[in-house]
Amino acid sequence: VQLQASGGGLVQAGDSLRLSCAASGRTSSTYAMGWFRQGPGKERESVAAISWNGAMTFHAYADSVKGRFTIFRDSVKDTVYLQMDSLKPGDTAVYYCAARPYGSNWRDSNNYNYWGQGTQVTVSS
Repeated sequence: VQLQASGGGLVQAGDSLRLSCAASGRTSSTYAMGWFRQGPGKERESVAAISWNGAMTFHAYADSVKGRFTIFRDSVKDTVYLQMDSLKPGDTAVYYCAARPYGSNWRDSNNYNYWGQGTQVTVSS
């Protein structure tokens, strides 16, 4: 599985951005995907995750982004999106998308088998 992340940029506080993560290769209908970020001088942290199994879809968010970020998926395009609204300077980071087997803990980066390249998000005050 190859993951291609895009959509980062420089915005002002309160603005919105949408990140995309396009998957290609041998994708599975029972995979799950997540977004992580690593800010300057900080450790990588989980941001949001989405998993699907047939008709059911599950979402999870870090407390720091709950209510502001939305993760969703376009199954036809095999792409997962992270809609980021009401951005804050604290959201500044390199954002990574990743894929993991369905059912594993979404917060643990060790559970993710595949990673996309990072995309920089910078939020100015």
